[in-house]
Amino acid sequence: MKAVVAIDSFKGSLETLESGAAVREAILAVYPEAEVRVCPLADGGEGTVAAVVAAKGGELCHHRVTGPLGEEVTAEYGVIPEERLAVIEMAAAAGITLVPEERRDPLHTTTYGVGELIAHAITEKGCRRFLIGIGGSATNDGGLGMLSALGFRFLDKDGRPVAPYGRGLGDIVRIETDGALTALSECRFEVACDVTNPLCGDRGCSRIYGPQKGATEATVTTMDAWLSRFARLSAEALGGASADTPGAGAAGGLGFALLSYLGATLTSGIELVMRVTGLEAYVKEADVVVTGEGRLDAQSSMGKAPVGVAALAKRHQKPVLAFAGAVTEGATLCNERGIDAFFPIVRTPCTLGEAMDKRTAYQNLKNTAEQAFRLVRAFAKRM
Repeated sequence: MKAVVAIDSFKGSLETLESGAAVREAILAVYPEAEVRVCPLADGGEGTVAAVVAAKGGELCHHRVTGPLGEEVTAEYGVIPEERLAVIEMAAAAGITLVPEERRDPLHTTTYGVGELIAHAITEKGCRRFLIGIGGSATNDGGLGMLSALGFRFLDKDGRPVAPYGRGLGDIVRIETDGALTALSECRFEVACDVTNPLCGDRGCSRIYGPQKGATEATVTTMDAWLSRFARLSAEALGGASADTPGAGAAGGLGFALLSYLGATLTSGIELVMRVTGLEAYVKEADVVVTGEGRLDAQSSMGKAPVGVAALAKRHQKPVLAFAGAVTEGATLCNERGIDAFFPIVRTPCTLGEAMDKRTAYQNLKNTAEQAFRLVRAFAKRM
């Protein structure tokens, strides 16, 4: 038997390679001669850097950057030197988990550190290709901070640089692009993004995502107007930029900045990660594909990692099994999206903390996967 295991992390418990190791151990307990390839998996959000670096044998880099509140943080990103590829999670520099709940306010957060990571990868690591995951942001600055760190100038009525925070959007009257980092013209940016919101309006980033980042109703209205004006000024400065492009509203408008100023392409997170890690080549040769994540539910069927893996497997007519820490009634939708059968791994009544204990989760996953493959073997013998 040839098996491919591409299973997402069980957040707060097992990392993607740990999940994969547990399933690999289970398969070999049933099929000792099996060829089992564990492929790290992520959907463009948390864990993307680790997954791509593990799959491609890259290196992890750490750099002190400006955090979302202006205080220094240490951010991690990945580099694949031979491909001159940098893998960045914007949340490492501007994520909402870096902001205490009582201090959340998109007027006072910035993506400046994201720009510092890009600049560091260009100048210190020689990168010219970028894979950027933009989930989990604390910001609504339209990418103003990131672009400022890269040398673009946003000036107020007195010709002074505006504050590179959400509140700075309201002061911009002129944009200058000639000071941007020269090497940006040599760079290609691919952005893992599953959000299709435009920059402004009823479905824009301020209205839809602003409240969860601490925005009041008044702030939402004000920032939406600022971002609309920012888009118009950007179009004048760049000779064209659209606030209506699907995904422009991702990560508080960071999608707009990446698309308009850096010429980025936005792609489904799981599709991008699977392509970069070369998963399809292994799936083609497999007899069975195994996937999963910490929780399978109705939302999982809407493009999350396990369903992305299942769709790839079905393009090559491969059977797909999935394992999850928890399974809800809505998870049956995953059967319609290519997962042939899924299995919850919790075996006895326990607290959430007990279920998420790393050793317990590993053993539960291993034991459940082993029983599933014993069933596979039993039926295979009868056919």
